[in-house]
Amino acid sequence: MPDTLKALLAAHPADAPALGAPDRPWLSHGGLRDLADRTATSLHGAGVGRADRVAIVLPNGPEMAAAFVTVAQSAVTAPLNPAYRVDEFDFYLEDLKAKAIILPAGYDGPALEAAQRHNLVILRLSFDPAAPAGDFTLKAEGTTGATPDTAPAGADDIALILHTSGTTSRPKIVPLLQRNVAASAGHIAKALALTPQDRCLNVMPLFHIHGLLAAISSSLSAGASIWCASGFDALKFFGWLDTAKPTWYTAVPTMHQAILSRASRNAEILGRTNLRLIRSSSASLPPQVMVALAETFNAPVIESYGMTEASHQMASNPLPPRAQKPGSVGVAAGPEVRVAHETEDHLLPMDATGEVVISGPNVTPGYEGNPDANRKSFFEADGKRWFRTGDQGAFDAEGYLNLTGRLKEIINRGGEKVSPLEVDAVLMDHPAVAQVVTFAIPHPKLGEEVGAAVVLREGHEATDREIRDFAAGRLADFKVPRKVVLLDEIPKGATGKLQRIGLAEKLGLVEKA
Repeated sequence: MPDTLKALLAAHPADAPALGAPDRPWLSHGGLRDLADRTATSLHGAGVGRADRVAIVLPNGPEMAAAFVTVAQSAVTAPLNPAYRVDEFDFYLEDLKAKAIILPAGYDGPALEAAQRHNLVILRLSFDPAAPAGDFTLKAEGTTGATPDTAPAGADDIALILHTSGTTSRPKIVPLLQRNVAASAGHIAKALALTPQDRCLNVMPLFHIHGLLAAISSSLSAGASIWCASGFDALKFFGWLDTAKPTWYTAVPTMHQAILSRASRNAEILGRTNLRLIRSSSASLPPQVMVALAETFNAPVIESYGMTEASHQMASNPLPPRAQKPGSVGVAAGPEVRVAHETEDHLLPMDATGEVVISGPNVTPGYEGNPDANRKSFFEADGKRWFRTGDQGAFDAEGYLNLTGRLKEIINRGGEKVSPLEVDAVLMDHPAVAQVVTFAIPHPKLGEEVGAAVVLREGHEATDREIRDFAAGRLADFKVPRKVVLLDEIPKGATGKLQRIGLAEKLGLVEKA
């Protein structure tokens, strides 16, 4: 098995398409390998070598995809959200100990200001719109002044650094080694049975593990191609489907729901679309959405389970002829997946409910500079090193994993534990409900109370009382939301994931002391 990104991409025919984009010629796999060599020369000329950290702040598109894949073969990549403000860039660049930053030619926004504060080498990326998608040149403004290590990255070198979301604490640094990334790309390609004939339509942000690994790296590892959109846009999605003619796409549940809301207006394009599969990950896919997607596109919906510390994928619903189970994240698909005691360092029987833990070649060696987090997150059992995911779940008799929710998101109502995912699934059955997030509301006596934020379907009406009554007919009393908030839109994170933690405060439901 290849254990570096360079090895992963080395074997494919030079003339096979690799990266595409709207109104651009295709960049071939051979062209991508040539670009990696030119990029290495540019980095080395600026004094950047294989252990040096390069922040990448680029808009979504083929250049961002190509920059990640090529820079990671010669240095350490650290993609950052272009929407950050200057103080956020300041924090991440310092935390990462970045040596250089890649910015678009002509860019003078907050990332530049932060980079100048830290005296980073500025690498300006430019491209010719008439050239193949993803082809670019780097021009350095300054140099590190050091003699770079020009040796190719090895299996134990860091390929990618990302931060955890940091919703409840300071974000943690997650280093992913070359062998972690290569293993995960191979796991995803195997789970989806990718071949050189496959084409992914990427709408995921490329500063996030989902897009970088599931869409880009897995496709390239299989010799397949990726058509890179500029980001997610429900209004443009069906036009992109028609143009790109992909065999699959991957997205988060909120994106799938937005796509479904426009499907009836694009029946003609749907009739011409021939997807082999649809993939969903990064958040729990409501069972109703899984069924609706499968019916709308006449394709299996593969819900997968991933996180940054696992280089993305841990489990995945299998392809036909095996079942895709609504509400389940599928079977182990790469690392070994078990459940463990939530406070003691031992594994539990497969049918027990416990904390989901993983062990395998795709798992990060540990958080950087955070021994306390590593002590809490890793343990030894049965001769293996296990990582605690922070999720609670159990396997069914066929080995499919069902998540109860994040341990931090489980609602503790006076000692009764409530799974927000279970309440979500019930409320999604209400004919007027389009989207729902169940969350904890602080309560002076019970500790926590159950709340739900709801977006109604277009053209439908329902009151908060009607939705509560609907839930009361299907759930035990202690699980019924005491507060239902009707919203036009539920707050989302940068990758489109709905946010449970902190939602009560955002919605003004927390009493101030």
